[in-house]
Order: sequence, then structure tokens, then C-alpha cells
Amino acid sequence: MNKFLIPVDGSEASVRAVAAAVKAAALINGAELLVINVQPPIVSGNVKRFFSAEVLQEYYQDEGSTALAPVKEYLEKAGVNYETEVVVGPVADTIASYARTKGCSNIFMGTRGLGRITGLVLGSIATKVISLTDTPVTLIK
Repeated sequence: MNKFLIPVDGSEASVRAVAAAVKAAALINGAELLVINVQPPIVSGNVKRFFSAEVLQEYYQDEGSTALAPVKEYLEKAGVNYETEVVVGPVADTIASYARTKGCSNIFMGTRGLGRITGLVLGSIATKVISLTDTPVTLIK
């Protein structure tokens, strides 16, 4: 069974990654699309002191739903079957772990196109995911 993981962040690059995954899935009968948004955990002690775990979870879900909205719209128009989920954790680690746990055959990710120097200085979630997983990663610019 082919499962394509598409981590999204609400950007245009995410929509392009979803479009590429939809095209690839059309070539393979029965491919599953798993679309996730990863929310980095809030680690500030002050925030945790003033807000309950339930409030923080609600915040993560709201932010994740906002990021998923553009790709859900695209997927509905495309008429494909998909699952969405908002998960919380270190972004690259969580993507790699999710792909492993769900048995994904490929990861489709959008890139922000920061350029060579900026990418080196800031690092890249895509670069980190590639280094953390054995799952093939398709980058979409």
C-alpha cells in the first residue's frame, strides 16, 4: 500500500506539494494521502504556568486547522481521499517519526526557496527531514 505523507504549513509551497502528491497518487491506484501540520511545542514555562494543557491543545488545533485550510480546499476540489491531522512536536523529528509510524512510502514537501546562503544559515526543515528518514522525500519548489 502506497502512503504519501504531505506535511503542510499553510504556505503556497505546501499547496504545490499537495498538488504534486495528488498527481503521483493518480498514477498509483489506491495511494493514500496523509496530510499533517506539525505545531512546534510551546516550551516557555511562563506560558505553561498561565494556560492549561487544554487551552494549549486548543491553540495547536486552531493554528493547525488554519494551516490545513488551503490544502483541504485543494483536495476537496481534486476529489481525492485524504486524511488530515495536527500533531505537536519538534517539526522535522515529528515528520520523520510520523512517516515511519504510518509506514509511508514517500514524503512530499514544499520548500520555501530561501536560497543557498539563507538556507545554510537558518537551516531547513526539509534538510533535517531528509537526514532523519529513510523514506524517499520529494521536494517541491
